[in-house]
Amino acid sequence: MSTKTIPLLVLYYSRHGSTRQLAQLIAQGIDSVTGCEARVRTVPAVSTVIESTESSIPLDGAPYVELSDFKECAGLALGSPTRFGNMASAMKYFWDGTAADWVSGTLCGKPACVFTSTGSLHGGQESTLLSMMLPLMHHGMMILGLPYTHPELMSTKSGGSPYGATHWSGLDGKLPLTEETRTLAIALGKRLAETALQLQKL
Repeated sequence: MSTKTIPLLVLYYSRHGSTRQLAQLIAQGIDSVTGCEARVRTVPAVSTVIESTESSIPLDGAPYVELSDFKECAGLALGSPTRFGNMASAMKYFWDGTAADWVSGTLCGKPACVFTSTGSLHGGQESTLLSMMLPLMHHGMMILGLPYTHPELMSTKSGGSPYGATHWSGLDGKLPLTEETRTLAIALGKRLAETALQLQKL
């Protein structure tokens, strides 16, 4: 007898790999919940050259998100590196094109969480998380954070907040994810999946 699983969308943009690593850990947390599976997707880069366009298939990593992923997912984890305390332009550009889903309520009532990475420790992690929450709230999603029942929030020196999972990658983007960061990212994915399952039962 096959068991039906519900898909949870993990949508991220990453330039140097740190945000991608967080996305993979959040996906791991989702997949740890019976009845749930992570669907990892990314968005194309935005070029400063107007005539330049990205290939329709990424050279590596996750495939590009399609709007059908919104319809099929039971929840969303959204991640972006910090750009001056805000989400990256590629992610903002993507959300600016979701008006049809906003009008139809495709994401309304679904749970969501956010995650980010920064080059500097105080480089706008929390403001970036908050910036990503804004379009999700306009879409009617229910925002989840990380509660302080996770002791790592009180001891971490590398990232992590009640607003979502974070990582301090260093100016060269090469600082490894700490054990606390990994634990919090997995916990966030697990919480998203468990919440989505509960909502499916209502």
